[in-house]
Amino acid sequence: MSDNELGLFLRDRREAVAPADVGLPTGPRRRTPGLRRAELATLAGVSVEYVTRLEQGRDRRPSAPVLSALADALRLTASERVHLHRLSKGAEGGFTCRGGAVPGRTVRPTVRALLDQLEPAPAVLRNGLGELLAWTEAYERLTRPLGLLDAHGADGGPPSLVRYVFTDARARTAYPDWDRVADDQVAALKQGPFRADPHIAAVADELTVTAGPDFAERVTTLPGLPRANGVLRLVHPEEGELRLAYETLELPADDDQRLVVHIPADDASAAALDRLTGRRSGALRAVSG
Repeated sequence: MSDNELGLFLRDRREAVAPADVGLPTGPRRRTPGLRRAELATLAGVSVEYVTRLEQGRDRRPSAPVLSALADALRLTASERVHLHRLSKGAEGGFTCRGGAVPGRTVRPTVRALLDQLEPAPAVLRNGLGELLAWTEAYERLTRPLGLLDAHGADGGPPSLVRYVFTDARARTAYPDWDRVADDQVAALKQGPFRADPHIAAVADELTVTAGPDFAERVTTLPGLPRANGVLRLVHPEEGELRLAYETLELPADDDQRLVVHIPADDASAAALDRLTGRRSGALRAVSG
């Protein structure tokens, strides 16, 4: 597995920037996706040799002004800038924000009460290991037939979404866009300390063996930036394909938990969710409406 997360992230973002977006010409002879290293170096005001060292992991401690210049040149979003800062600090070693604490499995009463108030929306609370800690009744009715809530870890802990995606054959049917879902699960696992956290490292080692290249290759090529929102396609055995818009809400750092809320993305999905939850028609309105 790659231990050069900073270099991986910089290269990934560089290749995602269209030259035209930063005022550079594009031509038929361009073979490099996104920006060339020399172009990024010019935009950031550093040498191309330095950009190369950063991407190859031969320099992992750029100064704050250099990080700022690179972030500006790469047109990073606010969340991407935070991630870049974390990666540069994580390379120093000796200190992690989590301090080796066990990922939280305790759900605070107010968070459980919040989940109750979210009915009839399918909503789930997950921790940094991808474990599902609590969910609404609507989420239960939506995902139980898919086998998602059966995917427990070796220690008999909570159901694990990341294990379901990579080790349960039913996930390939449940998620028509399986590759995209798999990408997001790896990115979520890598978000934050990743292998500096022994608990996350143990899950990564387990999945490297049980899931093989589907997991291992993503670890070496994907940066730890999962999508916080979007539209998920899910195939339910009774209702067929549903399109669900989702939003991810971060709880305080002490919890190390994320609340993911799903809302129907179209009228057909809204009607299907109403039938699954036994609610009156229109209880869950589609986002597009």
